[in-house]
Amino acid sequence: MSLRINDIAPDFTAESTEGTIRFHDWIGDSYAIVFSHPRDFTPVCTTEFGAVAQLAPEFEARNTKVLGVSVDSVDDHRKWKADIAKVAGVPANFAIIDDSDLAVAKAYDMLPADYYLPTEGRTPAHSATVRTVFIIGPDKKVRLTMTYPMSVGRNFAEILRALDAVRKTDGVPLATPANWVPGQDVIVALALDDKAAEEKFGPLDIKLPYLRYAKDPA
Repeated sequence: MSLRINDIAPDFTAESTEGTIRFHDWIGDSYAIVFSHPRDFTPVCTTEFGAVAQLAPEFEARNTKVLGVSVDSVDDHRKWKADIAKVAGVPANFAIIDDSDLAVAKAYDMLPADYYLPTEGRTPAHSATVRTVFIIGPDKKVRLTMTYPMSVGRNFAEILRALDAVRKTDGVPLATPANWVPGQDVIVALALDDKAAEEKFGPLDIKLPYLRYAKDPA
């Protein structure tokens, strides 16, 4: 069964480029982004992991840890990190776990419907849709998921924007409108009437009885 929003993210223990990771312990009181890919030393994945390396200060500023998942070994990950750094212009200072047995890919339902695993000669195509993103909260619950086909590189600017929106609305009666970016107005949830909403968030811009904007409480 696939993971749903607000499910507890499956815990696991795995070897990584930063040593043994016990996932829930590793998250601690941070947010976490888990992003996976079908194979090391492949072109799209190298650009993606380079983008993550470049965004490391942004994730750190948001109290967010990032974890790469790959079907290859830790030794291969360490070698591949040199290529990532060459493309990104910065070191790839984040952990990548060994999921060569696909235990994490299966637990997180990352694989395509028709996947199979040959005993020899496995190629990226055999685990094609292991190109998935999970945003997980400090409570270890899944907050957001995205899955891409193998041919489509992920937009990490959008992933960062989605993380901002998740954090902005976490535990408060707010939502974000289409194309929202930090600093723009937010939507007040219908759980609050107009008076309570104004007391909590200030003057409202009421477009419709059910669509009420407030200034971003940054």
